[in-house]
Amino acid sequence: MSVGADGVAEDWGSPEEPNLLEAPVHELPEALTMPKPGECLICYLWRMQDFGCRGHEFTDRYVELRAPGATGLRRRLAGMGAVCCECEVFLNAYHPIHRQRLEDQAEDEWEYRMAETPDMPTCPGVRRGSTQPCGLWTRS
Repeated sequence: MSVGADGVAEDWGSPEEPNLLEAPVHELPEALTMPKPGECLICYLWRMQDFGCRGHEFTDRYVELRAPGATGLRRRLAGMGAVCCECEVFLNAYHPIHRQRLEDQAEDEWEYRMAETPDMPTCPGVRRGSTQPCGLWTRS
């Protein structure tokens, strides 16, 4: 609590919680943003969507930590339609393989919408240094 210029007490409340959607990647809690052991790039980017659209910051982080030899990755993603950001990976390049199966079976709009945002199983993993998707993903 503080006293304003007019002598009236002002309660500014507690300091704001940090806004994780606006914090730079290097300031986010490392435990939340580290690629899991063996996790593929696409599963990692799927998990990182919780932090909002950030261009290709998480792609760069993945390459730095798991696949430093993947120097052409951003160019490859751009060629698949992920030019501006990681959101475009899921709009233009990859979708969950079980979404396709659900779409094939969908009889109404509700089932199709549920297929659009499935709960993803745990990534089965890829070899270290790979930027290829695991078997949970297929090209759009």
